[in-house]
Amino acid sequence: MNTFLVILLIFLAIMVVVSLIRGIVAFLQSTRIDLESGSDKVTELQLKQNRAMMSRIKYQAAAIFVVAIILLFNR
Repeated sequence: MNTFLVILLIFLAIMVVVSLIRGIVAFLQSTRIDLESGSDKVTELQLKQNRAMMSRIKYQAAAIFVVAIILLFNR
C-alpha cells in the first residue's frame, strides 16, 4: 500500500509541475499579446491561465491528502 501511495504522490507532484508550467506559459503569452495589442485573445489566454492554476491547486491538495494518508499508515 505504501508503494502505491508513494507512486501516486510522485505522479501528483509531476502534475503540479506540469500545471504550473502551463499556467506560466499562458501568463507569458497573455502579457506579450497585451503589450503588443489590445485584442480579445487576452481574455482567452487569461482563462487558460486560470484553469491551469486551478488544476495546480487541486493536484497540490490531492498530494497533501496522500502525504497525510502515508503518515497515518506509518505511525
